Amino acid sequence: MEVLKVASNSNPNKVAGALAGVIREKGKAELQAIGAGAVNQAVKAIAIARGYLAPSGINLVCVPAFAEVQINGETRTAIKFIVFPKD
Repeated sequence: MEVLKVASNSNPNKVAGALAGVIREKGKAELQAIGAGAVNQAVKAIAIARGYLAPSGINLVCVPAFAEVQINGETRTAIKFIVFPKD
């Protein structure tokens, strides 16, 4: 599954475009965010991507979960959003 990493300074419109492209191409994607600002940008991007895909009849579902990631040898807790079309 394609993993898109989102930072607090990520542009939600650009992330949404990338997310919509991955959904169209691969069928599902994962957004990964560490910190409140990054989670905020990820949620905005999911909402924007839903607007991009809705005219094509694709309705997105988002499942949030925790993930442990290694950054510079340190374990951090991230929020991951698994995004896929609703059946």
